[in-house]
Amino acid sequence: MLYKDFKESIKSLGFLNIEDFMHYAGVTSNDVLNWEEKNDVPYMVSLLLHLLKGEKELLPMNSALDNVIEECLPLASLLEEVSSFPHKLEEMFLLQKKLNDSTNGKNWELGSNKFAKEINWLRCIHMEVAELIESTPWKHWKNINSEPDMNNIHVELVDIWHFLMSYILQETNVPKAVSLVNTHCIYEASHDVNVRLMVKEAEKLSYIALAIDTGNMPSFSGIERFIDQFFRCCKISGLSFMWLQKLYIGKNCLNQFRQDHGYKEGSYIKVWNGNEDNVVMVDLLEKMEDVGFDDLYSKLKEEYSKNK
Repeated sequence: MLYKDFKESIKSLGFLNIEDFMHYAGVTSNDVLNWEEKNDVPYMVSLLLHLLKGEKELLPMNSALDNVIEECLPLASLLEEVSSFPHKLEEMFLLQKKLNDSTNGKNWELGSNKFAKEINWLRCIHMEVAELIESTPWKHWKNINSEPDMNNIHVELVDIWHFLMSYILQETNVPKAVSLVNTHCIYEASHDVNVRLMVKEAEKLSYIALAIDTGNMPSFSGIERFIDQFFRCCKISGLSFMWLQKLYIGKNCLNQFRQDHGYKEGSYIKVWNGNEDNVVMVDLLEKMEDVGFDDLYSKLKEEYSKNK
């Protein structure tokens, strides 16, 4: 592949620039300079670009190449997935800002809502961590052999993510927030969850919140610690970034739905035909391949109407 074709290919695939591709493909600037000087891009890189474009059938086929492709497909899939993370992060931060503007008023970043009620995102995180831990058999005096409710643990992590994003947005803007978080999203969620470790790591989120709130940790360095620790909790809990994003869209939509149907006034019905609204929302998400806010809102509205 010629160097100019390489540049056109990475642009068409949605990479912002060559540095963006370098970061995700794990190549160095010296590699790229060498390709430019020789006007020749290595075959493996060319192959990877073809795979990302879905052009496997355009490549010459033989048994050796079949093996190479099979080895490259997981990496190509990961690269394709990871390249979408900045967009997904931006979408989540914008949705969170919109929700906060709607429920708290336009100047919520100043620390109070439109009813002059104090907003303390750090306390919110602390309380959600407690709810997460309540979904595990942490008590030594009862239900000691019960299983953790992993579905609810993932929902509680999404709730923490709502409040953590709000705290980040209180301290900075959306582009900076995306930049701060982006490098932390690349991880492999655990398939074998260690419940004791999960609880200990979740508690560290509370420690960070309390350290910032009491002035024992600077806010900006606290944000960095928060982000790192949050995604560590996701990894240990078996919550992938892609499922986190899907659940976030779901919970954000549900939160807006609650507000639109009397949550703040106390008239909202939280249990729908025997199931809590969170459970209904997750069940709907599992049936949807691509989650869109408007589509999910319509489905929630349909399910909620069955309570009447």
